[in-house]
Amino acid sequence: MENHEYSVGLDIGTTKIVAIVGRRNAHGKIEVLGVGKAKSLGVHKGIVNNISQTIQSIKSAVAEAQSSSGVPIHKVTVGIAGKHIRSLQHSDYIMRENPDQYITEDDIEKLKEQVKKLVMLPGEEIIHVLPQEYKVDSEGEIQEPIGMHGKRLEANFHVVVGQMGSIRNIARCVREAGLEMESLTLEPLASSESVLTKEEKEAGVAIVDIGGGTTDIAIFKDNIIRHTCVIPYGGGIITDDIKEGCSIIEKHAEQLKVKFGSAVPELEKDSTFVTIPGLHGRPDKEISLKTLAQVVNARVEEILEMVNTELKAYGAFEQKKKLIAGIVLTGGGSNLRHLRQLANYTTGFDSRIGFANEYVANDKNQYLKGPEYATAIGLLMESLKIRDKKHGVEQPEEKVENVETASTQNQTATEQPEFRTEETPEIPREKQKANRLTIGQKIMESVKKFFEEVE
Repeated sequence: MENHEYSVGLDIGTTKIVAIVGRRNAHGKIEVLGVGKAKSLGVHKGIVNNISQTIQSIKSAVAEAQSSSGVPIHKVTVGIAGKHIRSLQHSDYIMRENPDQYITEDDIEKLKEQVKKLVMLPGEEIIHVLPQEYKVDSEGEIQEPIGMHGKRLEANFHVVVGQMGSIRNIARCVREAGLEMESLTLEPLASSESVLTKEEKEAGVAIVDIGGGTTDIAIFKDNIIRHTCVIPYGGGIITDDIKEGCSIIEKHAEQLKVKFGSAVPELEKDSTFVTIPGLHGRPDKEISLKTLAQVVNARVEEILEMVNTELKAYGAFEQKKKLIAGIVLTGGGSNLRHLRQLANYTTGFDSRIGFANEYVANDKNQYLKGPEYATAIGLLMESLKIRDKKHGVEQPEEKVENVETASTQNQTATEQPEFRTEETPEIPREKQKANRLTIGQKIMESVKKFFEEVE
């Protein structure tokens, strides 16, 4: 297998490190060749705090991925998160030397490079420069300026910034694990690649990725990234609350959260208890599921209120910026029972759980179905895009029939309607062009027809 045929996504998370090897099949979907997973020992709230342990965890995950895929791994696309991440809006422009020549990809890159020279706060570095809308001379709201003519090329940018130290620590861990970092991608952007549809991004949607140490948010509207942020709380702090509130060890607290945790105490019975084994001959401990849900609910509500604050900061409650597609919950934390109902109530937006295998072709055993794999699969997709661009491979068009929407995996109230169309014979291209009349042409045709009838 040639090296450029496959790509690798490496998710360095707070609770786990996942390496996924895959390639694109003939239908444009992702074919996963192998998966490696290791416990993350040196990462806290998305930030590396122990270099040697993180290197060891990366090596373990990559070795498992190599073993299961049967291909050597050299380059990886890595995700970044953490409370140090912030974003800002910026407008910039360039004056083109030869306006008679049409705008090319090189002009766009030149404009991006100019934005990358922005002076940041001490110790900060630009991670992403994401164009939103372009303006050519006096013509605004242009989505794709390539091929147009103009002297002045201007754009609004969404700029993602992170701490230089954190970025270099990740780069060092990857390098010392014997790998080359192909690209560094913001984790909520990677998750959005794997769980959001084009229709949702157009209608307006917020992806809320609840990981072990952080909750990452990305907001899209009109197919444009509008807002990104990282909240420094995730599933780990819920486990800590259960440990403290129920006076049990962390291992038991995590098991309780995963198996019996609920975000809505009112849906739990007072009479239902779970027994936790005592330590070293001590008596067993009985914990009410309602009490457990109350502990979980307090922290989840706090996280959702922070999400609400970010939605307000973007302006999601204004009519023009309204998120028609609501919220998509993903990440390991979204497995919590009744979280969707609480999110609906707290934010006022409809929500669904984002499954990570919507674009995966060969997930027959549903191994990658869990939302906890959303970021890793998104990073793999990002890596495949980079490889395709480098080798001049055309991006496959997004086809509705290739997307198994999450509603087929988990029936929710936000089920997408099914549109049925009757089959019509294919029209030759020449006739298609002839049929595309402008409004003015249509009026002229009808006037002409009228006078012919009068005669």
